[in-house]
Amino acid sequence: MSGAELAERVLARAGRAGDLLVVVDETATAHLRWADNALTTSGTAEQRRLTVVAFAPAGAGTAAAVVSRGGAPTDRDLTELVARARRTADAGEPAPDAAPLVVATDTPAPSWGDPAAEVPVARLRGFSAGLGDAFAAARAAGHALYGYAEQRAGTTWLASTTGLRLRHVQPTSVLDLTARDGGGAASAWAGAGGVDLADGDLPALAARLRGRLDRVPRRRTLAPGRYEVLLPPACVADLMLHLYLNAGAADALDGRTVFAGRDGGTRIGDRLTSAPLTLGSDPAAPGLACAPFLVARASGAAGSVFDNGLPLAATRWMVDGELRGLVQTRHSADRTGQPVTPFVDNLVLAGPAGARPLADLIAGTRRGLLLTCLWYLRDVDPRTLLLTGLTRDGVYLVEDGEVVAALPNFRFNESPVALLDRVVEVGATERTLPREWGDYFTRMAMPSLRVADFAVSEVSPAV
Repeated sequence: MSGAELAERVLARAGRAGDLLVVVDETATAHLRWADNALTTSGTAEQRRLTVVAFAPAGAGTAAAVVSRGGAPTDRDLTELVARARRTADAGEPAPDAAPLVVATDTPAPSWGDPAAEVPVARLRGFSAGLGDAFAAARAAGHALYGYAEQRAGTTWLASTTGLRLRHVQPTSVLDLTARDGGGAASAWAGAGGVDLADGDLPALAARLRGRLDRVPRRRTLAPGRYEVLLPPACVADLMLHLYLNAGAADALDGRTVFAGRDGGTRIGDRLTSAPLTLGSDPAAPGLACAPFLVARASGAAGSVFDNGLPLAATRWMVDGELRGLVQTRHSADRTGQPVTPFVDNLVLAGPAGARPLADLIAGTRRGLLLTCLWYLRDVDPRTLLLTGLTRDGVYLVEDGEVVAALPNFRFNESPVALLDRVVEVGATERTLPREWGDYFTRMAMPSLRVADFAVSEVSPAV
């Protein structure tokens, strides 16, 4: 049964009791995993998730209830699922984010009835051949490679009793590669997100890691304190994604986040940094394209089930350092008087044209720390967006434009918002993969950043 047919069977059970909305997600994945220069697993997987949202009158408003299940439901399962959603909605309280459901303005797209996109394991043959060459080169250098590669295709159908019939296919590739030296004392990491693994440059990525390990200078210790740091795009991606995921206007209005205004309202219009940085999202961004319509499987600060199907457009969250927008549902937009700006599944941070690459930033550093990636980021204080986390797979001391020593990893305490105000220099923006969020949010382009007074709290024993 195709996703479109499944959605239609659910809607056929709507009756006259109230509106229904259906989301069908099907994901096909082909993967490879390896350790110590040897392939460990490979295979394919397919998953399906059905989400049903029922709406019912509740007092002076409307209640909504969400139920979901996986697998291949039978007709009886569908009947029970719709009935359960109806009962829950009928017993629910009025939803604060209630709004009229989006009504179809066009006929279903020609692709509505098409099957889910597939990812046959043959898609990985070319990549696996290149992986064998990378293993051989690593062994010759006395190094070991670890990591994984995935090729995914997610197909989403969105349908409602108000006529919505929308479908989107999202291709995604992820490459996560770590190299360790023979003694296990040093490691290096690089990752790449994209649309197709075939478009990646595995030999170049492996050679970059090999070069880092071959040139590891003598090791030094690091005392806690504040340092100038060079953050490569992957580090910036993890930090900016935390900022984006906490940029819901509803939470800001309720005073729960760093974007809450001092006297109520939000910080829209405030200057977050003097650096010429612009943060935005665009469903049509080249190489980062994502769904052009909103899919909300639950309600929260970042989305509302009532807004499903809203068209998405290019949105600038920050322009030249000034906060211009937050993630807005129709409900929060009514409260703030701002435009409706839903969550978009990509993120780009850019500085001025002609910005220098990371290598040039290193060459212009008198004394500072060069990081590789961040790990185990956790929220400490949502009102300032203070995070704690660890560095991973390579920290280096830079003096007079050259890497002069390897340093231990360390724990740090930083806020992505406060950090923006201490940006000293902005590098060139490039496609990147966040280390911690790489299995969840892959469509990002970020610059390298030189940041003053980065807070190092203690040394970590991790490699």
